[in-house]
Amino acid sequence: MATTDRQATTLALAHALSAAERGLAVIPLSRTKLPALRSPHRDDPAPTPCHGECGRPGHGVYDATTDPARIRELFAAAPWATGYGIACGLPPHHLIGVDLDTKSDADSSAALRELALRHLFTIPPTVVVLTPSGGRHLWLTGPPDVVVPNSAGRLAPGIDIRGAGGYLVGPGSRTEHGVYRTAPGTSHIGPAPCPRALLRLLLPAPRPHHPTPPSAGGHGQGLVQFVMAAHEGQRNTRLFWAACRAYEDGIGPGLVEPLVEAALDTGLTEREARATIASAARLTGHHP
Repeated sequence: MATTDRQATTLALAHALSAAERGLAVIPLSRTKLPALRSPHRDDPAPTPCHGECGRPGHGVYDATTDPARIRELFAAAPWATGYGIACGLPPHHLIGVDLDTKSDADSSAALRELALRHLFTIPPTVVVLTPSGGRHLWLTGPPDVVVPNSAGRLAPGIDIRGAGGYLVGPGSRTEHGVYRTAPGTSHIGPAPCPRALLRLLLPAPRPHHPTPPSAGGHGQGLVQFVMAAHEGQRNTRLFWAACRAYEDGIGPGLVEPLVEAALDTGLTEREARATIASAARLTGHHP
């Protein structure tokens, strides 16, 4: 390995350990920005889905950890790593990354400003990471009981969202195109809470074939059915969306118990369900 590569690996490890001290779970990345460790199941004749249950490294963002000893082990297993990824959606920060890309013809920064004006929110002072291509990563935090999905261009062309199951390239990482750096003046502040109006935009809308939320006279049956149709991995997200819509429609208080019952049917605990509904109430300006 060239001296510059060894230096890049050493620096990446140092930056990764520093991030972990702040509660950010990390993984080693290669110069291509992909996880540095290959899947241990790549040669299996019939691989089954594994998120690290096998105990071996090589499961991408599912390897992410804040344990210094484990981080050193991951980097030792990938001496070619020159960067590190920061997992989104994990406690304590529940990080959400807003990736303002420059590769498309659209002006992603202008698109975000237009969204902010249209939906009446302001991006607060927060961590900003500058990419080698001239783009920016805005770091925000989300509520602990809300699952923000990854998306590419859904909000607007050139705006990608890194949520649960995704990761951001950490500042100090060296890639094929250059080094990721923290923007001046933002390195010593923590990620700011995601504005409520923006958070609503980040959550998935119901699929067209599901019933649309009803009026108060319909007792919210469409919202209840929407929650009951949730599969594992989307239960909290659907419940949160439905509760937000119920409160916005003025039927939130009366729909709490039916929504809790629907959530219980999907496998959530009553405590989880009530916490999610309470979060939706706060987000929409109501008192649970």
